[in-house]
Amino acid sequence: MSKQIFHNTGLLSRFILRRDRLRIPVWIIALVAFTCLVAISFTTLYGSEQARQAIAESMKNPAMTAMVGIGYGLDNYTFGAMMAHQLLLMTSIVVGIMSILLVTRHTRADEEEGRIEMVRSLPVGRLSNLGATFAISFGTNASLALIIGFGLNALGIESMGLEGSLLYGAAIGAIGIFFAALTALFAQLSESPRGTIGFSFAILGIAYLVRAIGDVSMDTLSWFSPFGWVLSAKAYVHNNWWPIVLTVGVALLLTILAFYLNAIRDLEAGFIPSKPGKKKASSFLQSPLGLSLRLQRMGIIAWAIGMFVLGAAYGSVLGDTDSFLAQNGALKDLITPVAGFSLTELFIAMIMSVLAMICTIPVLMVMFRLKGEEKKNRTEHLLGRAVSRMRLMGSYFIVSIAVGLVMLSLAGLGMGVAGVAAMDSSGITLGVFYQAAIVYLPAIWIMIGLAVLLVGIAPRLTSLLWLYMGYSFLVVYLGKLFQFPDWMSKLTPFGYISQYPIEQMDWVKSIALTTIAIAITVAGFVGYRRRDIQG
Repeated sequence: MSKQIFHNTGLLSRFILRRDRLRIPVWIIALVAFTCLVAISFTTLYGSEQARQAIAESMKNPAMTAMVGIGYGLDNYTFGAMMAHQLLLMTSIVVGIMSILLVTRHTRADEEEGRIEMVRSLPVGRLSNLGATFAISFGTNASLALIIGFGLNALGIESMGLEGSLLYGAAIGAIGIFFAALTALFAQLSESPRGTIGFSFAILGIAYLVRAIGDVSMDTLSWFSPFGWVLSAKAYVHNNWWPIVLTVGVALLLTILAFYLNAIRDLEAGFIPSKPGKKKASSFLQSPLGLSLRLQRMGIIAWAIGMFVLGAAYGSVLGDTDSFLAQNGALKDLITPVAGFSLTELFIAMIMSVLAMICTIPVLMVMFRLKGEEKKNRTEHLLGRAVSRMRLMGSYFIVSIAVGLVMLSLAGLGMGVAGVAAMDSSGITLGVFYQAAIVYLPAIWIMIGLAVLLVGIAPRLTSLLWLYMGYSFLVVYLGKLFQFPDWMSKLTPFGYISQYPIEQMDWVKSIALTTIAIAITVAGFVGYRRRDIQG
């Protein structure tokens, strides 16, 4: 029986490998290269024990705990302890995203586009496609774990032994397998790839927040997050393997449940059915603007709630951060003091830049939806009516602009509401938080302009903008920590934004960024009007 339902799983696995012959190696090479480069950079940035202990002191404050996890091995902050403490969580999030995208692509997305129906018309088993997807995702994460583990050990860095390095790699691989299994489960529950990705990313975000809140104020809460599990491995310090076994064990249970649901449901059906729409659409929905907003409303609402909660999570720790920062000079490595401003204001400016980067993700997703609709041949139905290309692209552009403003506003207000409540008599008002967020609008407009340009002239290259976003996040979020040269931050529009409240608004730079954004956007519109529509 099992041979029948998994018939030709190996053949389908090779087919998936063929389709992802570039995608998977790029993910693995990028993650391994980043991990090894950061490990090497630690040896030059914090070569002395005094420098390592200084950064260890800065890791004890609640804000840093919320961002990277509870510190361990801080009394003897070796390179290994520093690596596992500061980088494991961030790498785990990226690996989780990789697994979500890979599994969705070969399950619900293929099902929606009719590929699974074609595959099932051939001599394959009912669960062969899901089995092949699991085999490839497991192999990818296992390969990543081994390469990172042996790679870190091969660097020969003091305190980064073989067991600790393999455990570090195993933690990354385990969290990847967990999110692959979780995504496969949501692929059975949801009726669309959008729902699968939305549910999976929502769990990923909630897991990060639950761990952050738990690490700062309630240790027990961290055990409700898979990120809390892998961080409990405490690689290079205590080398606990049982959290990895726990993570893989839960992933195995999710996998079994996903197989069961896949076996009993109909093709293209889901256990969370979509609600039937109204028989007659409103006049607003009959316009391209209303349609684009309707198609993405759930994702926009989810991101809006997430940005407010994320802002509030960072704002809630500002009270403790203020007292800690005032007494700890070791933070000079992380935050450069500015005369006339409190360290809390410096911290607000730094965190707001990170929040602005995260706000850009839903903005780009809205704009790239136009490309997705075109790829599924839905755009042709609109353009075949009395709808011009300029009006169609303009609708997505307007929604992107509005989403950027909403996301930044909610992130700033969330951080402000929680921050003002957490701080006593700090003199920092809600308006300061809001202005610190809203100054990043020109940078987001640049990113929207680039998205319009790529959709307009080279839709196949839109993934390059995500790589650019990753680069921007790296230099903005970790630039000061790793002491990157200033010119690296000037390669992204976020590097030109005034860091309010410690810097006054630079209107010249803002107007220049806005002008560039307008020029790029116009070029994108012209390109979209001239190029062939692809199906």
